[in-house]
Amino acid sequence: MLNLNPDDILAVKLSLEVAAAATLLSLPAGFAAAYLLALTELRGKAILEGLINLPLVLPPVVTGYLLLLLFGRNGWLGGLLRLFDIRIIFTLRGAVIASAVVGFPLLVRAIRVGMEGIDRQLMQAARTLGAGWWDTLCTITIPLCGRAVLAGMTLMFARSLGEFGATIILAGNIPGLTRTIPLAIYEYTSTPGGDRMALSLCLVSISLSFLVLLIGEAANRSLARR
Repeated sequence: MLNLNPDDILAVKLSLEVAAAATLLSLPAGFAAAYLLALTELRGKAILEGLINLPLVLPPVVTGYLLLLLFGRNGWLGGLLRLFDIRIIFTLRGAVIASAVVGFPLLVRAIRVGMEGIDRQLMQAARTLGAGWWDTLCTITIPLCGRAVLAGMTLMFARSLGEFGATIILAGNIPGLTRTIPLAIYEYTSTPGGDRMALSLCLVSISLSFLVLLIGEAANRSLARR
């Protein structure tokens, strides 16, 4: 039986907020990256693909440390953002950025697979009939890869719910501010007698991830019928 205290409920809420924000904010860039990789003859495509997929093979702690160097007080982006009084380290923004970076390759890969399955002759026919690039994108490309976009968003959302390594390095483990479900579980496992609470949050995490995948699959089937 679940036994969640107010801090645990807040951790669940923060996890959902971080996952949703990371997924929605990454979608435009993820779609653009997938388009470049799947439908263009861009030079250096292999390098771009390697950079995008790098967070998949790097330990999350390494990714978090690199982000810490980038957004720290002496980092390039950190110093620039400080001019506008924007702080990333140990904030909810940091948790969102960490989740976005780690989950971004999954989003791009799913959308790219969908785009590569589009018949190029359809886009060529649209261009022949006078459709511009934007019209072709909105009437051909996006509708035909809609299921892939949804699949990528589902995978990234589920991955963001479980993000730990990069988040704890960049955003810290601050109760009520940056402590998400994985960080709360880590805290309980490091506390004597916290096993029961850790197990409760594990069950919540598993249930949420499974629910997200079920909703994504149901929406995907609905799009397929249309």
